[in-house]
Amino acid sequence: RQCFFGEHLLPMNRGKPVAIVESEKTALVAAYYLPEYVWLATGGKNGCFNADALRVLRGCQVILYPDIGATDQWRQKLRLLRSLDIEASIFNFLEEVATDDERTAGLDIADYLLQIEPDQAILQSMIRRNPILQKLIDDLQLTLVSVERYNPDTNTIHKPSKTDKS
Repeated sequence: RQCFFGEHLLPMNRGKPVAIVESEKTALVAAYYLPEYVWLATGGKNGCFNADALRVLRGCQVILYPDIGATDQWRQKLRLLRSLDIEASIFNFLEEVATDDERTAGLDIADYLLQIEPDQAILQSMIRRNPILQKLIDDLQLTLVSVERYNPDTNTIHKPSKTDKS
């Protein structure tokens, strides 16, 4: 039977909202930037949108993140999800703000996330490795200004630029 890409993550992440995208690449990129969701991919526009595959989502709060240009088609999928007693909504913000060029290109949420400075993503990665960091941030009301890399070999601090590959 066909299943969602990432479906194996559901049992260990009960209670987290589930975000569904079309491509596996998008699920991986979004999981990096937005780890508060369990990211699944359908494997195509119609991939896992059938009653058998969707049953695994019962009891989950589901948000659909269609590619630009596919929102109306995915809106039709909401009926199927809801008929299976799955709480579901659709994220259509990208559709509303997309330029004509972005529509032509059929961008998805990963394309937008990859344009974001990775500083926040680096901080979130640090918090996942050491959750007490979040408590420190909250208690001291800290805000992220920038991320700099320290090189102990040269005793220098380097602020990565957009063109850096390191």
